[in-house]
Amino acid sequence: LMAGERRRRGGDGPRERPRERLRERDPKLRQQQKTPRGSGRVRTVLVLTAAAAALALGLAVAVAEWNRWSEVSRLVTPHPAPPAVTPGSTGPLASPTYFWGTYRPHVYFGMKTRSPRSVVTGLMWLQHGGNLRHTSDQNDGVSRYGWLMHDGENFGVQEIRDEGLVLRTEFVKQPGGDHGGDWSWRVTVKMEGKGPAPLVSLFFYVATDGQGTLRPVLENGTRLAAVAGTAEELGDFTLTFLPPTGEGGEGHKYASYNFLAAGVPGLHRLTDLVRQSLRESSVFSPPGRPRRRYFGVSSAGGLPGETPRGQLLLHQVTLEPPAALEVTLESGSAAGVRRGRLAGPALSAALARHMAAFEQRFEDTFGLGARGVSLPQRRFAQAALSEMLGGIGFFHGHSLLRSEHREEPVPGMESMLFTAVPSRSCFPRGFLWDEGFHLLLLGRWDPALARDILAHWLDLLNADGWIPREQILGDEARARVPPEFVLQHSETANPPTLLLALERLLPDAPLPYLRRLFPRLRAWFEWLNRTQAGPEPFTFRWRGRDTDLERFLNPKTLSSGLDDYPRASHPSAEERHLDLRCWMALGARVLAALAEQLGEPLAPYRDMAAALSDNDLLDRLHWAPELGAFADFGNHSTAVALRWHRAAPVPGRPPPAPQLRREVREAPRPQFVGALGYVSLFPLLLQLLRADSPRLPALLGSMRNEKQLWTPFGLRSLARDSPWYLRRNTEHDPPYWRGSIWVNINFLALRALHGYARAAGPHREHAAQLYRELRHNLVANVFRQYEATGFLWEHYRDSDGTGQGCHPFAGWSALVVLAMAEDY
Repeated sequence: LMAGERRRRGGDGPRERPRERLRERDPKLRQQQKTPRGSGRVRTVLVLTAAAAALALGLAVAVAEWNRWSEVSRLVTPHPAPPAVTPGSTGPLASPTYFWGTYRPHVYFGMKTRSPRSVVTGLMWLQHGGNLRHTSDQNDGVSRYGWLMHDGENFGVQEIRDEGLVLRTEFVKQPGGDHGGDWSWRVTVKMEGKGPAPLVSLFFYVATDGQGTLRPVLENGTRLAAVAGTAEELGDFTLTFLPPTGEGGEGHKYASYNFLAAGVPGLHRLTDLVRQSLRESSVFSPPGRPRRRYFGVSSAGGLPGETPRGQLLLHQVTLEPPAALEVTLESGSAAGVRRGRLAGPALSAALARHMAAFEQRFEDTFGLGARGVSLPQRRFAQAALSEMLGGIGFFHGHSLLRSEHREEPVPGMESMLFTAVPSRSCFPRGFLWDEGFHLLLLGRWDPALARDILAHWLDLLNADGWIPREQILGDEARARVPPEFVLQHSETANPPTLLLALERLLPDAPLPYLRRLFPRLRAWFEWLNRTQAGPEPFTFRWRGRDTDLERFLNPKTLSSGLDDYPRASHPSAEERHLDLRCWMALGARVLAALAEQLGEPLAPYRDMAAALSDNDLLDRLHWAPELGAFADFGNHSTAVALRWHRAAPVPGRPPPAPQLRREVREAPRPQFVGALGYVSLFPLLLQLLRADSPRLPALLGSMRNEKQLWTPFGLRSLARDSPWYLRRNTEHDPPYWRGSIWVNINFLALRALHGYARAAGPHREHAAQLYRELRHNLVANVFRQYEATGFLWEHYRDSDGTGQGCHPFAGWSALVVLAMAEDY
């Protein structure tokens, strides 16, 4: 505006003078020059109006930029409610039994504390002639591994089978002092079958990540006998590497030793650091035996070109199996209360006591022995629970976030997460919708542990009430994630299964704990209700569906947790997603119960739960008469297919490779989506249907129909007569939720059938019969596949029950333990 005034007062004059002289010479122009009185004021008004418009535009731009900044700021700002995890509660004084643990699920064996920059310990091994093992990966050729016993607090026993080599890793913790007490490891190594024993190297290491110091204690200048360390939350400690013995702890075992001291650029580079330091220059020379060369570590100072931020001290022991090795960590503050070193016979006795206590506690909790379950099946159930407990991790770092209103990703708030993971080999990090299923089992075994994990998840809430669905915190976690899955999008939700677990925890949870949770649960639920609202009242729509309509046979809906399950062929704002509506009904019901327990206003949640459970309204919005089932609704075409297309050739270049592209042969229109499968069952799965509902017979019939969902191994995810059954979604995207059997949904089905079988109604007997058959089929197949392969699997093939996908997958697949116990 001020610039416009300056132009009006002085700047316009000189530009007009040549034109005025021209007018004086041209009569026509002189005639045009005659203007009415007030023209100067008109010109002033026009200039002011233009200036005001420019100012308004500038203000609009500024407001838009402010809004974008505000949204990004809220995206990375923690929720203002008091934390659900009380400050200091994860430390060694407040929670000594949970301070140390196997909280590094991505490695075969390792321990750390629940500290942001924890000192970490771990094991690597190398069968000379084979590959260095450290981080668990289902493609590395290790035939079997998993925890056989693990109580989540005090001890664990794991067995690993790797190309004829059998390793047994055991640990026991011993309380005492102010820094989490002591712990001891025993690693036993032997060979399967007979034949010459190969050389095997075991690498025991301790590393820091930004804080703490380590000092090597050498014996004879060559053997790393111990590490003296100091760290903020550990105080002074000593890690001692005892000499190897024969299997069973008898006699001295000949071994060769190497050690490595190096700077570490990050814990995610530990494997690379050790691998690049190996040299085939060491000699194994037992008395009276031939000399053999082997790969030994040699100090290399770190990885070239990378700045160290921590230390690594590594002890390499090379020997011929069988042998046993022990490692002890002794806390400096426990010296006055220590009853002696936990090694040798003392370690064996402690392991025996803990194993006996575990078996008794397992039976007291699940009662499988009293139910007549066979010993092999009980051992399997113990291993399933133990693998979940052994897969609990502690993570620290920043997620990488993207707002829907900003292209550039931003680092999220600094966060800590204590969580179980779905799979140590594929998904060694936290997943929001998986965790609710995990907590159903963990809450039965150890309610306090489950409450702690649930509180950690709720502390991830940002200022808007959003929790990223996948938690990738820290370099070690990020190193295991494909780049396309690292970014977390702010509009993307996930099923609120934490509320499913909370419903079971509510009766016995302490009121102060529930009061800390309530504001955060309320904010999360309100975020879901606000951001995932559908086109009509009491409808909901998953945001974040894939929008590349040419690439996918059916655009994925990762936010739903059911990934490639068929939805409307053309994503639009008009979609109504049945499963999300049912999840919201469950959430409203649980929040109403929680509010009532706390004396908080419950009417909004009670009324919403009643509306979302209204069977007549559910019928109107989601019952598809032409399908005889509940269904999603959206802009949908049934005439879609993937076809090979070859782009036009470019002169002088090789012919382009053909690509699978989607063809739509019939225009989409608003209609129900004819995909009978897990989504169709959600009103039953979450028990929203009345026991006398006229829709129950149709759903029970589809469940038992072998041409639709029934198999001898469990319920398949998509009906066999569906046009999307076992169809690829892209050239490189095999079917996932399009026919396979998933334990988590089968568990929900068993839970619901068990409830309908006990409720008065006309379909009681039908539900009971279906329940008995389905439970037998599911449990028998998961056990059979474990016996054959040594693993729980991500999902199971519907044609023969074979395990598929990731393994071990002791996330929600471990819910088979609750099914065996009929504990719903």
